[in-house]
Amino acid sequence: MPVSADQLMLTDRISVVTGAAQGIGEATALALASLGADVAICDRQADGLAETAAAIEATGRRVLADVFDLRDADSVESFMARAARELGPIDILVNNVGGGFHAEFADVSPKGEAALIAENFSTVTNGVRSALDRLADGAAIVNVTSVEAYHAAPGFGIYAAMKAAVEQFTKTLALELGGRGVRVNCVAPDMIPTPGDAGLAADSSAMSTEHHPTPLRRMGSTDECAAVIAFLASDLASFVTGASIPVDGGTVAGAAWKVGLDGTFRM
Repeated sequence: MPVSADQLMLTDRISVVTGAAQGIGEATALALASLGADVAICDRQADGLAETAAAIEATGRRVLADVFDLRDADSVESFMARAARELGPIDILVNNVGGGFHAEFADVSPKGEAALIAENFSTVTNGVRSALDRLADGAAIVNVTSVEAYHAAPGFGIYAAMKAAVEQFTKTLALELGGRGVRVNCVAPDMIPTPGDAGLAADSSAMSTEHHPTPLRRMGSTDECAAVIAFLASDLASFVTGASIPVDGGTVAGAAWKVGLDGTFRM
């Protein structure tokens, strides 16, 4: 089929976006609604979720919103059941929830480790497990990981390991669900400021004013990440599965190379 603008549209498709009260999740939910999808959203933050729901309603699309913790498998199951019952079979699932804190591994307690695993990996498996029998054939799953999945991350060891686990899990799901025409991909953001990680850069001293933040010489936005997620959910990506797309302004490609303020490249 020749490429057309219609292939980007998600008209009347049923989508689920986790962690939609702010940041990438909020931007993604609004992007999907703007392209014609009905959206079920969830988060722990009631106020932010209500604002996202109102913005979706303003587009004229149906919305279902529920406040709970994605680490609770029973709550996830109830939410997915309600979404499928009230909206219909799920065409798009975006697993966006995640988070962490800065600490060297020696300072991370077993309890802290378990919390990082639950927030960054179990939230994804909980979402997929509860959605599986409610997915429409030909559905799309997009998992939000991080560029930390690709390289060492001092001070974020468990977090990065779980993001790598999400990428590997995505590849396995792509094979296991391919027979149903279900595509499974992930996006790996970086240098995209969000409310959820506002303090992490300062805690880790990861940001520097001595060079540009990315090879594109700027930071990214949540809307730019949402745009890639929308592409992966659409028919424009109908032959894309098992892929991980960095949405990072070129930081993965640049590796150790940084762009100085004078435009020169330095290690």
